[in-house]
Amino acid sequence: MKIYVAGHRGLVGSAIVRAIEHTGEHTWIGQTRQELNLLNRSAVFEYVAKERPDWVIIAAAKVGGIHANATYPVEFLSENLQIETNLIDACHAADIERVLFLGSSCIYPKECPQPIKEEYLLTGPLEPTNEAYALAKISGLKLIEAYRKQYGHRWISAMPTNLYGPGDNFDLENSHVLPALIRKLHEAKVDKKESVTLWGSGAPRREFLHADDLAQASLSLLENYDADMALNVGAGEDISISDLAQLIAAVVGFTGKVEWDKSKPDGTARKLLDISKMRAFGWNARIKLEDGIRNTYSQFLESKK
Repeated sequence: MKIYVAGHRGLVGSAIVRAIEHTGEHTWIGQTRQELNLLNRSAVFEYVAKERPDWVIIAAAKVGGIHANATYPVEFLSENLQIETNLIDACHAADIERVLFLGSSCIYPKECPQPIKEEYLLTGPLEPTNEAYALAKISGLKLIEAYRKQYGHRWISAMPTNLYGPGDNFDLENSHVLPALIRKLHEAKVDKKESVTLWGSGAPRREFLHADDLAQASLSLLENYDADMALNVGAGEDISISDLAQLIAAVVGFTGKVEWDKSKPDGTARKLLDISKMRAFGWNARIKLEDGIRNTYSQFLESKK
C-alpha cells in the first residue's frame, strides 16, 4: 500500500513512518510544510489527486499545551479545522480507499466517568482550557462519520490519549506536560538548583502513550477496522502529575525538591481512556512509561548536541 502520512515530521507522523518502514510491506509519502501548506485548499487537492495514495493517515495538526491553547484559541480552532477539512475533502475528491483521522482524548467532557468510554463523546461541557482544539477534533471525526454515512467511504477515526516520544516538542511555552517536565527538570539539574516549581497542584491524573505504540495501533486499525465509532487508543493506566514528575526527576537525575504553584490551572482532574475495544483486536501498548521516558530523554539530549 502507498500511504500518505500528513504531518510526517511531527511526533505522531514520524512514529507512523517508522512503523511503515518496519513492516516492509508498505511505502509512504509526505510533504514538509514548506513543500505543501495544508492550509492551502487547492494545493492539498492537487497533491492528493496527483499522488493518489491507497491510504491516508491524518496526523497533521496545530498542537500545544494548556498555555498555548488558552493563549491562541483562534489558531487552534481555525487552523485545525482548515487542515482536516482540506485533507478529508481532498481524499473524497480523489476517491481514496482508506483514511484514518487521528483525534484526541481532549474531545471528551471535562467531567466524565472514568475510564472514559467512546460513548461519552458529546455528553457534557468540554474542558475550557483546550476547548478550541477539542472542537476542531470533534468536527474532524464527525466529518469522517458523515462521509461514511453519505458516501459509504471506509474511513475511520481514532482518539489517542496523551502522547510522547522521540520528536516531541520541548518548548516550555507550547509543549505538553511530559516533555515540558523533562526539559524543566533537566535544566534544573544542569543549573544545580535546589528546587523547581511546577504548574498546578500535581494531583491531576493522566494517561501517557508512546507515539510508537500509537503508530502500531494506527496500522492495525487501517488493516482490521471499519465502523462508524472512533476508537480510543491508550495505555490502559494513568499516573498523577506529581508521581510523573518524580519519575522524570529520577530518569534525568534531578535530586532537588519539586514544588507546586497551585495558582496555576490543573485542567481536567482525571483522564483515563477505556481501551477495551482496541484490546478486543488483540492490541495493547507495549512500551512501559519509564522506558518510554528514558527513550524520550535520550532523544532530547541528542537534539541539544
